[in-house]
Amino acid sequence: MFPAAYLSRFWLVAAVATALASPAPVSAQTAEPGSTPPSVQSEITGPAQAIPDIGSEAAPSLPAQIETPILEEPAVQTDPTAPATLPQTTVTAAPPAAEPAILHDLSPWGMFMAAHWVVKAVMLSLAFACFLTWTILIFKMVELAFARMRARRSGRVIREAETLAAATAKLGKRSDPAAFMAQAALVEYRRSDAALDAAGSEGVKERTRSILERVEAQASARMRRGTGLLATIGSTAPFVGLFGTVWGIMNSFISIAESHTTNLAVVAPGIAEALLATAIGLVAAIPAVVIYNHFARMIAGYRLVLGDAGAGVERLLSRDLDFRKIQKAA
Repeated sequence: MFPAAYLSRFWLVAAVATALASPAPVSAQTAEPGSTPPSVQSEITGPAQAIPDIGSEAAPSLPAQIETPILEEPAVQTDPTAPATLPQTTVTAAPPAAEPAILHDLSPWGMFMAAHWVVKAVMLSLAFACFLTWTILIFKMVELAFARMRARRSGRVIREAETLAAATAKLGKRSDPAAFMAQAALVEYRRSDAALDAAGSEGVKERTRSILERVEAQASARMRRGTGLLATIGSTAPFVGLFGTVWGIMNSFISIAESHTTNLAVVAPGIAEALLATAIGLVAAIPAVVIYNHFARMIAGYRLVLGDAGAGVERLLSRDLDFRKIQKAA
């Protein structure tokens, strides 16, 4: 049997160990050194009073379970002036990211300056072809208008004349093809005058017709000068522009591969520059074809005027030959 003093010490150690093992809140007040907590004192004083005197009574048996004291958490002190609820911070959603702006100048001049040097060369050649087209239009319109006017005046003189010599005298020193026809026919008639009696008039008529045809052909060829360039521009300019377009689109695909993106802001400027070459090609080709067809009709009308003048010269020559026969017969 243990003495009562040992039992009292045992109960004290057990109560202290139980108090230390239970979790205490951070805000709980710590006991002063050398003092026993009140809860521990209550546990100690209770059993200590029930212990009988040493040697008079038997020591009581140990309790089956030691109750752990429950320490209440201190209440959280609140500021009476603080609001009941905390103010909520309004979080505004970030605006959607704006689409990347196209930094390229998409005006015709800006696209030309940003184009590849091959596409620039194509555009410059097509622009020069367009300039040639309108230059030829201005000069040929003036040339054809004056040529037709002079041919009509000379043809009117030839139709109104009685003889080939009279027509040549009225035409004077005119240098248009119709006046040259009358002069060439008179020269051939005078050269063949000595052989007319023996050879007849058929030879001089054939030779005069040949001269008139050559004069008409040469005058028409002179009027067609420059229109062949219009035909060349009209037929080749679209293909030259297409070459520039293909080259520009190829560079656009290369830029797509290098930038690893299919964004239109990256692809669109190159494609626009490429299509500008085709547009310039069409601007050069379409007017060239229209102007060429217009000149073809004007030259055909000019040849008709020269044909009328040549027919008038042949009539005058035939009339002179007939009067010569009458004079010889008389």
